[in-house]
Amino acid sequence: MDRPIYLISLYDYYGQLLTEKQREYFEDYYFNNLSLSEISENLKVSRNAVYKQVKDAETRLEFYEEKLSLFKNASKIKALIKPLDEKLQEKIKELI
Repeated sequence: MDRPIYLISLYDYYGQLLTEKQREYFEDYYFNNLSLSEISENLKVSRNAVYKQVKDAETRLEFYEEKLSLFKNASKIKALIKPLDEKLQEKIKELI
């Protein structure tokens, strides 16, 4: 899995644990596909400030995953349920 997809997956699990500013910058960068310069222009802050917030968000997401392993465990569960009936798979996926 490449890094942007991994970070977006972690954001699904831990995004609410980030500050509002980190969420805003992360979403603009990863979900809205804006460059650091575009974000800095839109928000009237320096490009370096945007870079720092995005990197801090990435670091925090990885820290939370390291400590809580929600993404890792969900991936393991998905692999375990693969051979099961599709309806049962869907019910289990709803829980994770």
